[in-house]
Formats: sequence, C-alpha cells, structure tokens
Amino acid sequence: MSAKAVREYDGKLLLAHWLLRAPVPATSVSATGSKFVQPATRLAHVAIDTAFLHDQVVFSQHVKTLLDHLEQTHPWLLNTKLVAKPDQLIKRRGKSGLLLLNADWAAVRTWITAHAGKDVVVDSVAGVLKTFLIEPFIPHPANTEYYICINSDRDGDNILFTHEGGIEVGDVDAKALKLQVKVTDAFPTTAAIQTSLLTHVPAAKHDVLIDFITRLYAVYIDLHFTYLEINPLVVLDPTPEHPAQVYYLDLAAKVDQTAEFEAGPKWAFARAPQNIGLVAAGSQGVDAGPPMEFPAPFGRELTKEEAYVQELDSKTGASLKLTILNKDGRIWTMVAGGGASVVYSDAIAALGQANELANYGEYSGAPTETQTYEYAKTILDLMTRSPVPHPLGKVLIIGGGIANFTNVASTFKGIVRALTEFKQPLIAHKVRIFVRRGGPNYQEGLRSMRQLGETLGVEIQVFGPETHITEIVPLALTGKTSGLDQSGHATPSTPLSSGNLLQDQLLGNNTPHNSGSRASSPPPLEERMTYFQDSNETSEGGHDENTPFTAHTRSFIYGMQPRAVQGMLDFDFICKREVPSVAAMVYPFGGAHVQKFYWGTKETLLPVFTSLDEAIAKFPEVDTVVNFASCRSVYDSTREIFKHSKQIRTISIIAEGVPERRARQILWEARERNVLVIGPATVGGIKPGCFKIGNTGGMMDNIVSSKLYRAGSVAYVSKSGGMSNELNNIISRTTDGVYEGVAIGGDRYPGSTFIDHLLRYEKDPGCKMLVLLGEVGGVEEYKVCEAIKNGTIRKPVIAWCIGTCAKMFATEVQFGHAGALAQSDLETADAKNRALRAAGVIVPETFEKLPLVLAQTYQALVKKGIIIVRPEPETPKIPIDYSWAQELGLVRKPASFVSTICDDRGQELLYAGMRISDVFKEDIGIGGVLSLLWFKRRLPEYACKFIEMVLMLTADHGPAVSGAHNTIVTARAGKDLVSSLCAGLLTIGDRFGGALDGAAEQFSSAYDKSLSPREFVTSMRKQNKLILGIGHKIKSRTNPDLRVEIIKNYAKAHFPSTPVLDYALAVETITTSKKDNLILNVDGAIGILFVDLLRNSGAFTREEAEEYIKIGTLNGLFVLGRTIGFIGHFLDQKRLKQGLYRHPWDDISYLTPGNELGRTVASLDSINKKAA
Repeated sequence: MSAKAVREYDGKLLLAHWLLRAPVPATSVSATGSKFVQPATRLAHVAIDTAFLHDQVVFSQHVKTLLDHLEQTHPWLLNTKLVAKPDQLIKRRGKSGLLLLNADWAAVRTWITAHAGKDVVVDSVAGVLKTFLIEPFIPHPANTEYYICINSDRDGDNILFTHEGGIEVGDVDAKALKLQVKVTDAFPTTAAIQTSLLTHVPAAKHDVLIDFITRLYAVYIDLHFTYLEINPLVVLDPTPEHPAQVYYLDLAAKVDQTAEFEAGPKWAFARAPQNIGLVAAGSQGVDAGPPMEFPAPFGRELTKEEAYVQELDSKTGASLKLTILNKDGRIWTMVAGGGASVVYSDAIAALGQANELANYGEYSGAPTETQTYEYAKTILDLMTRSPVPHPLGKVLIIGGGIANFTNVASTFKGIVRALTEFKQPLIAHKVRIFVRRGGPNYQEGLRSMRQLGETLGVEIQVFGPETHITEIVPLALTGKTSGLDQSGHATPSTPLSSGNLLQDQLLGNNTPHNSGSRASSPPPLEERMTYFQDSNETSEGGHDENTPFTAHTRSFIYGMQPRAVQGMLDFDFICKREVPSVAAMVYPFGGAHVQKFYWGTKETLLPVFTSLDEAIAKFPEVDTVVNFASCRSVYDSTREIFKHSKQIRTISIIAEGVPERRARQILWEARERNVLVIGPATVGGIKPGCFKIGNTGGMMDNIVSSKLYRAGSVAYVSKSGGMSNELNNIISRTTDGVYEGVAIGGDRYPGSTFIDHLLRYEKDPGCKMLVLLGEVGGVEEYKVCEAIKNGTIRKPVIAWCIGTCAKMFATEVQFGHAGALAQSDLETADAKNRALRAAGVIVPETFEKLPLVLAQTYQALVKKGIIIVRPEPETPKIPIDYSWAQELGLVRKPASFVSTICDDRGQELLYAGMRISDVFKEDIGIGGVLSLLWFKRRLPEYACKFIEMVLMLTADHGPAVSGAHNTIVTARAGKDLVSSLCAGLLTIGDRFGGALDGAAEQFSSAYDKSLSPREFVTSMRKQNKLILGIGHKIKSRTNPDLRVEIIKNYAKAHFPSTPVLDYALAVETITTSKKDNLILNVDGAIGILFVDLLRNSGAFTREEAEEYIKIGTLNGLFVLGRTIGFIGHFLDQKRLKQGLYRHPWDDISYLTPGNELGRTVASLDSINKKAA
C-alpha cells in the first residue's frame, strides 16, 4: 500500500514546519505577502510501551516516568490549558469519549494515567490505548469552526471546504464546496479559491484563508500527501490588535510511502528533535531527522511475529507479508503471490469459514530457501502454539499461482525444512496440509512435498497447475471438490507427459512430437550466429491504436535486462517471427556496445545505446518501449520517451513503487499524446503468436503449456500480474486460448484501465470473448458496466473481482496491491460484482466457478459459429539454457574448479564450514581464520596464537633485505601497490626467507632417520650442502636473535612436545662450535617448530603433517607475514614522496674490457681530468 496514514502528531509537525516554507507560485498571495501567521508549535507526544502491562506496578511507574520526563522537555505544559487525546488513527474520538478539553496539566496526567494501557472499543474495533497527543486548548466560538479536506483521485486533487466544521460536521460530501485541481491544471489562483470555497465565509477572513489554503495545498503537493483533513479548522475573528488567526485543531493525514525517496528528507527534517525544541538524538539516520513512522490501524497493532516478518521483508527484494487475523483460527495459509493470496482468502470466506481464517499474507518475488524457511517456521509456530489442540484439527493451505521465475522446488525446500522441524506439533494438532503450485520446476517441488507426506505422519495432498488454483480450499474444508478440472469438465486421467515440457523434450516421453520443429537439432559450429537486417520502415501511419501488438511489433528495452530480453526472443522464436521483437536496449549508465543473445540455438547480437535519441534514429520502425527503470528514475525516463511520441505509441512501465503523483502525471501526459501506457507495477502483457512484454508469461514451458505461441479467441485484462499466469492457464484449458492479455498493474493509478483495453478488444475482430479480473479498491469496473449498458461493448464479458473476503475482517486489511483497499462501499469487490452482473456481465458465483462459465460461454459461441475451432498447430520445441537444465537436474558436467575451504553461495559466508558470524562471535582471531582456510580445521588456541606470533615476527626485517629493497625501488619508480608488493615477494626463495620448508624438511628427515646431530652435520658437509635454517649474518651465540628466543620459549611453555626443536638445538651446538654465528635462525626455528606443531598437536595425522610440509605451507607463513612489511615500506615511500631511485656509480664494480681483474671506481673529478 502506498497511501499510509500518519499520526496526528507527525502530520501537525509537517504543517508547522513547511506551511511557510513549501514552494508556492510567484503569483499567489502567499508569495507576495503572507496573511497567515503560523501559531507556535506546541505538541507533546506520549508513546507508552505496552510490554510492561503484565506487571501493573511496573507499568504504572513506566507511565509516571514518561509524564515526569515530559514536564522537563515541555515546560509549557505546566502553565497552559490543554487538550489530550489518543493518537492512534482513531476516528470520532470526541463521540467515543476519548477527548479531554480545557484541562490543566494535573488533570491531563490523571486522564492519561487512567486511559493508558486500557482496552477500548471504537466502532466495533477493540484496541489498546498507548499513544497520546497533548496540545494547547484554543478557546473559540462554534461559528469559527470550519472544515477542509484535500484528497486525490485519478483526475487530480480535490479541495473540499465548508464553513460548518466541528464534531457535528455531518455529510461533508453533500455540503462541502469543492475545488478540483486537475493533474494538468495550473496551481489554483486566489480568485479560484475565493469563488469556489469561501462563498459562505465572512469577507474579513478571506485573505487569511486564501493564504492558508494556498500554503496548505502547496505542502500537500510538495510532501506527497494523498489525504489531508482538518476538522475543525478554527479561524478566529480579526480584531484591531490582531489579524484573523488560524489553528488546525484535529488533523487526519495520509502520505505516499512510495514517495519517500523524494519527500522523505522533508518528512524527517520537520520532525527532527532540534527543529521542535527537543534535544537531538545521538544516532545518525539517513536523513536529518527520524524516518516517518506508519502506525498500524487501531486494533491492528503488529504482533511480535508480524514485526519479525516485516523485518525479514525489509531485508530482501522478495515480498514477505503476514497479518494475524485470528490466532485461534483453524485455517492457516502460506500463499505465494499477492493476487493468489486474495483469491485463497476469498475461497475460504465463500465457504463461510472466514471466522476460522487465522492469517493473511504472502511470500513472493523468489525468496531464498532460508527466507522461506523463516517465514514458514513463523506460521507453523503460531499454528501449533496453543496448548489445547482444536477438536476439529487444523488445515494448512500451501497455495500459489503459476510463478514467473521463482524456482518452486527451491522455495519448497525451506517449507519442507520447517515442516520437518515441526513434525511432532503438527501431529499433535492434527494438521492436514493441502498444496497447489505451478511454475518453474514445480514438479520437483511437488515431488518433495509428496515424499515428505510419506514420512511426516501428517496428511499432505499435492496438486499442480492442472488443478484450479483454489480447488484445494473446498477439498480441505468440506472434504470434496467441485468435481471439475480447469476446463469445467470431469477431472481427466493423468497425462502421459511428465508435466515438464523442458524435461520431456530433453529426455523424451510418450507424447508425439514433431520432428520438423525449428529447434529440433543444434546448428553446425560455423552457423552459430544469426544476423537480422535493419528495417527501413517507419512506424508512422502503420500503428493501429486498437491493435498495438502484432507479429511485426518491435521494441526497445529501457534498462539492462538481459533475462527479459532473452525471454522475449525465445517467445519470438517459438512463434516463428522472422525478426526479434527487441530491436535494441537503452542503458544510460554504460558505453554503447552490443550484447549477445540466443535466437533458438544460434546466437545473435543486439545493440545497447546510451540514449534513446540514438536508438530512435537507428530504428525508425520501433513503436514500443518496455521501461525497466527503477521507481526513482522511471518518471524522468518516461517523460523522455514521451518526447518521441510520434514514433513510440506504447510504453510499458514495469517498476513498482512509483509515487502516485508521478503516476498521475505520466498517465495524463500519455492521454494528451495519445500514447498507450501499461503499468506502473505491471508484469506487462502478451499477444500470443505476436509479442510478449518483458517477463510476462514466465518461463517458456509455461508459455507452451498455456498455448501462448498461437492466438486464441479470448482477451483478458487483469490488475494482478501473477494472476495473469493463472488466467492464461484457465483460458487455455477451457477455450481455444488467449487472444491477448494485459496486466494493467496493481497501483491506484495505472496508466491504462480496464475499459481502455476492453474497448480495444471490442473493436478487434480477432477477439470473440472478453475476460475481466478486477479486485477490491477503485471504481474502474463501473466504467465497464456503463459501456455494456450503453452498448459500446457488445461481445460477451466474463468478470470477477477478487477481494470478496474483505467484508469478513473486523479491521482494515491491506491486500497485496497498493490499490487493493476499499475506500468506500462502492469500492468493495461484492459491490462491483453485483454491478457487473446487473449490467449483463457473466459473473460466476465464486472464483472457483470461473472455469465453468468460461467453458460454457466458449461452447455457446462455437455452437453459434462465432468462434471457429481451428486445428491445433504443432507444439514448438523449446530451446533450453544449460544453466536452467542443470538447475532442473537434467544435465551434468564436471566442475572446472573444486573448493573445499570456503563457500559463499548461501545466506552466510562459510570458512571451512564455520559461519562468518561465528568467526567473530567466538573471536578466533587471524590465527583461527588461517587455520580454517589453510588447514580446514580449528587448531588449538595455543597453535592459533603461535601462527599470529610467526606473522608478527616475520612482518619486517628492515629496508636493506632484498624483498624490502625491491619493494622500495619499485614504489619509487611510481608503480602501484600491487606491482611494488609483487616485486618484493618475487625475491623470496631459498636464499631469502624461503628456508622454512627446507629447514623443516632437512631437520625432520634427519630426526626421522635417527641420525645423531653430529652424523647429520657430517653428512651435509660431505654432500657440500648448506644446512637450511642455520646461520645469521649478524646474530651469534653470544648475541642471540630475540625473535628465535621468543618462539622457542613459547613452544617450550605451550606445545605438547618439541622433539625436532630439541634435535635442532643439538645441531646448533655443533655448528656454533665451528663458527659463532652458525646459530638456529628465525626461518629455521619457525619451520622446525611448525613440524612439532603439526605432528604433536593432535589435529593432524602423520601423513597430513608431512604433506603440509611438502606443499609449501610453511613458506606461506613467511610470505604472508612479510607482505605486511612490504606494504608498510610502500606506504612509507609514498608518504615521504620519494623520487625515482638510481643506484650510485661508486657502489658498482664496472668490469669493463682492460679492467676485468679489478674493481674500477671512478669519481666524476677523475673522469673530467682525463677528458681534459
């Protein structure tokens, strides 16, 4: 839902800050000299935490503390007459006794203390009082009370005003004066406001009211209000000392939540603590103030579980919704898709079971397995929480429409996991489960559910798209179905195919197939590319507004959407189009290039332009744009497309969340330019055999199963994109198929409406039947009624409006779409179904009987000869992408790489099976991470500490060593960090730093052969080999290397044993007796100690320990440690801004001819003398 109610407190703060700041036209009174004086902003907000209600003593203290604090932050409370009232979106508070007037602070404290946490019933809705608003009392005579309301509809904004306001305002619609500001109108003039609204207001108040209304409407526009009501609006009479004063006493408002990216900073700034006289909070938000809060309707406070699902939803691009209707109900639903969730609730209500419906919600938009698991677990927990099982048991309906791209098997994994976890509670509560789903890989998903039913101990009945979407509801609740399948006939026997067209075509089945299909065999390698010549035909004069889509329609895709483009090209291919329906893509954020796509099993190239102007110039035949721009940019990009309206005649806007004001501006400009706009918030539409918009129809197996590759006789229009797949399925099973289908989008102001498309279908001779799937909210269906009554539409119309269950709910429930909420009785689904039936539309008794009336109407038209049944063409072969075939488990190939240390595919990164969150939670440190990634196991804490010590000891050894020297020289040559680091690392080897592995191998081998230390030294001398790890240029026995001493002492204190170290120290005794500096150096000590660690820690087998030594693990420690120092030297040189290094001549021996035997050192002076 986009229009969200805000608290009176927040609404008044918005007005207080912006009434004198919002931009107004330069010609208005407000711009030339204000008559309205903003009253001082004095508002106090009391938000009580009802979590303390279980303990009345604690709760009473909590309320007292809040009120005491209020005295400190709002001292004006102590000396002002006050008004106190609940601020929880409660209507008619005065008539319900929830208003305290003209009271001092002591009385207000007593009143709030008495009402806080109390259950009250307002208009049959029960709720708990927990939020209050306190403001100054404004004494005034009754004749100074006025009423003003601004609201919006498809045509524009309406300003309603009456001079009789207050609690007894009565029927506003009947008595109020009205000023309509159409979308295309200029800002209302002072004269228009005066003559339209103020005819019954004393002239002395005209100026101030004109100014106030002007400013109020400016704020309404600028802050994206969708509704703003003030009653009473008090305008005190002017006096010689004071002009007329305006006070807005009671306020109700809604703002457009989807416009938060535009107006959010202004909402926040007006409510920032520093702007309302309070101390600023310490935390920094995204704006200069707190984000707008949208409270739940009174009586519908979020439960802990609803809040949890809401939090899950906020962290994902998928949609997860949950509303608890009756926690003790026996019927629970877990439904995929917004439209589908409504029809399931309708079906339950139609059977008289609405009082047993426990929840409303949906999961859609391809949630991950983990997200689905968390969602399912939350519902199952609620369902089985009661300590006493329901005597009739409980029912869980896992339903959904036919998905576009959601991998059904993947999402079902999360549900299966949750069901398995709740096995015993499900059995205890005698839960029966009914499943119906369709879409990509649904066969595997349903198979997993059937398998679960065999082991879970709970009844699970499973159905696919061959069953009507809500047929499982009567089966679950009454034990029997309608007895009809999707075609309105008795349920047929199981088909010969697997149900998976892709699998059948790849692996074969018993269904006959046509060997002459275009995709029957792959092309030779030399014919893998297909090229299409550009058409020189222009669209001007060739576009028929009644048939915007034909087999020759070509389009631009605005945005980088390769998946949608490939889907459109696959559709084109199986429809046997000669050229692709996509001419090019327009993507402003990248350079011009070409993208490769498949045309059947061949490949083709499509250009990508950075501007629409370039694309238009290149392809004059294109007359359609599918706009995938985001909700933030779609308004500007669509306005840009409108500039080419002589050529572009159809625009589809896919984005959800387009601000309502922007959507209205788009639709009105489209009307002026005579451009057809489908959307916003639409999946698009489809003309079978001709053209597919974006992702409409889902994947190719669904398109083929619904026979969308050839034209039928039935055209439909729907609000819901998800339900359009169901209509494709139902219509293909009950009639000769779809002629055209459009999903206009679920927002309040779609660019085109039901009547726009039905009138097109009426004029199109290829279309014989019309289908309308409406929903609760809006009044567009009544225009269809009028068109049928006056004879404009003569073809048979079958219609149903979903959302009939809404009347069963005690509180307001927002269904899946932004526009799916009745604002009046006229907008209810029941009222619209009655009106359609009265107008002569064929309206089934329930949505479950829609297939039956479709079949009956179709057969009647066939019998009359209006529809001539044509032979069914051959079913086309479907090219299948390798990646999707692999996901379905239809093909296999060896992996190019194998990784056993890290996994980044899930919700959380894993290091050798350990979650990254646990890495920090258990504080395993760098040594622990290294143990996981190098050794694939957790090492003991002393071992991890030793690893960290090695890294610290080897980090650097000064700028003179070869690695650091190379790094410094490279850095001074102006090279980057990586290049300089690599120059240093490449010097590491046996002579510099790379002796760790060698020392470990030599000493451990001698120890294992039981050579005495002296025998080892003697054998190495006889072989003329150096003992790696022995010797130091500077350090000696009398001047020991402290680095070696540190790790020796640590090992002696913490290692289980150090036999190889002891052996090496004995060798050192022999070598130092010959020369004092032949000591065990740091490389040798590290290598030898690591052998002791690997062999004696208990974490490795002997074979594993030897392998780690052989594969270079120990040298890796030196490389990793020394990298720290090399980077330090690089940064040091850059920080010092050192120039290019050139080695001095006097430090080089030039052995030139004639001086081969000696070192030639020449100074510049001697060279100059010789030259002289």
